[in-house]
Amino acid sequence: MDERAALALVGDLVDAAGDDAAVLGETVVTIDMLHETTDFPAGTTRYTAGWRAVGASLSDVAAMGAAATGAVGVYGAPAFDPEDVEAFVRGALDVCERVDTDYVGGDLDGHDEFTVATTALGETPTPVPRDGANVGEVVAVTGALGRSAAAIEAFDAGETERANELFRFVPRVRAGVALREHASAMMDSSDGLARSLHQLAEASDAGFAVESAAIPVHDALGGDDRLARATTFGEDFELVCTLPADAVAVARDALDVPLTVVGEVTERNVTMDGEALPDRGYTHGESASR
Repeated sequence: MDERAALALVGDLVDAAGDDAAVLGETVVTIDMLHETTDFPAGTTRYTAGWRAVGASLSDVAAMGAAATGAVGVYGAPAFDPEDVEAFVRGALDVCERVDTDYVGGDLDGHDEFTVATTALGETPTPVPRDGANVGEVVAVTGALGRSAAAIEAFDAGETERANELFRFVPRVRAGVALREHASAMMDSSDGLARSLHQLAEASDAGFAVESAAIPVHDALGGDDRLARATTFGEDFELVCTLPADAVAVARDALDVPLTVVGEVTERNVTMDGEALPDRGYTHGESASR
């Protein structure tokens, strides 16, 4: 059973499953697990690992339109090097500071490889689900896509300082809070834009028609296949949302990052430039260097 089949099984058993975070009253909660062999390429510093691991959970909070209220983490490793542990915690503290929340601790445990589990919490009176997209609305993304793909290129080239910098993204918590007033459906792009569109389409019983020329690709990503990598590599942690066309200008004014309309919600199918867009994207368990 692959990851998507396992998630489907869980969804059949747990009625509340299916969004980026679980909702308990006005509280949202999410948990993630990252491993050295699949998520942290050689050269990733413990500082970057702390930032990125906690940031991934904070991104799920952002995707629900919630304000972050705190985060915790579990640090597992074959040995506890004091410099490594301190660097990890400093990374976790700093990414939380960037989104005006607190890293409040966690747990340590022995493990045969460096492994991190993180939980983030948020608050919102009106969480934004994945299943609210309406035909005729537009679909938009924050920021630019392909940052993590560019980071992997840099790691592979031995440019570790640049790679670590690219790997340290800022979770779009402020943008998520601003967008919840306008968005009908939202999720983060951790699985890649193409797969995110398929997931939103399935949840909303709708389709999408997007234009390749409109998709914002990160300046750091090069190569002739940069568009394909930007839309399928994943791990960018931008927000993908649907909203009425007449709300776009107001939403843009409220955001601290760019918001780019890339297409519209249709009745069925997911297409790019009129052609079927394959459901391709990040799969947990794959090597961090792809």
